[in-house]
Amino acid sequence: MRVLLAEDDDGVAGALTEALYDNGHLPARVRRGEDVLARHRQADLLLLDLGLPDLDGLEVLRKLRAVSPLPVVVLTARGDERSVVRGLRLGADDYLVKPVRLAELLARIEAVTRRATTPATPAPRTVRVADVEVDLDARRVTVGGAEVRLTTKEFEVLAALAARAGTAVSRQQLMDEVWGDAFLAVSRSLDVHLTQVRAKLGRPEVLTTIRGFGYRFGD
Repeated sequence: MRVLLAEDDDGVAGALTEALYDNGHLPARVRRGEDVLARHRQADLLLLDLGLPDLDGLEVLRKLRAVSPLPVVVLTARGDERSVVRGLRLGADDYLVKPVRLAELLARIEAVTRRATTPATPAPRTVRVADVEVDLDARRVTVGGAEVRLTTKEFEVLAALAARAGTAVSRQQLMDEVWGDAFLAVSRSLDVHLTQVRAKLGRPEVLTTIRGFGYRFGD
């Protein structure tokens, strides 16, 4: 399993990296919160220290949860009740206070990933809203039976919405999924591509703007 370790203490990071590697995982260590937000898509689980030099770990967790369901285990020296409650409410899957026994840490990691990988009902790969049909596998869009040509990015934006048809999707989620990083992507690019998609589909009612949040494909 690919474990992203966010830890600014070299000694702690070295010991954890070695232990993870010895137990069959593939650890990658970063020191800064911004690095977590840039690299989270390359990991299966995040081990997050809260005392990072650039961003508070709880802020990193809040930003990450806006765009990703990546399993997160907080591993920190902050053991006060307020920090624990905030961490769990912001979306941490588990919260451990240093020092922690290695066997317990590994067991918690296994438990979190087991919950996260429980098979779910597969999402439909062809989505239809009114007379707009999006084939996610073939990367094909038809309106009223006629094929509509979209650019690569236009299709990726539409596909990200179609895969969650009927569900509100935040701007941050869209930018993270399509451009790879919600916090570096140019927000204006999303607006331009959505405008183009709406124009090409000719069905403005199927793409709803949710003011202050994001967009929804279908009802």
